[in-house]
Amino acid sequence: MVAKIWKKVLLIALLIACLFNIVSKLVDKMSFEEELASTVEYMEEKEE
Repeated sequence: MVAKIWKKVLLIALLIACLFNIVSKLVDKMSFEEELASTVEYMEEKEE
């Protein structure tokens, strides 16, 4: 009985960890794209 409870708890913890990992990667990706856009804008201004 205790094993079933621990199995469910660990499964839920694993799902939360996976979701957190996916969300953090999406946030980093968006920030990286914004950084690239600002770098391109800066380089274009510097050329003029």
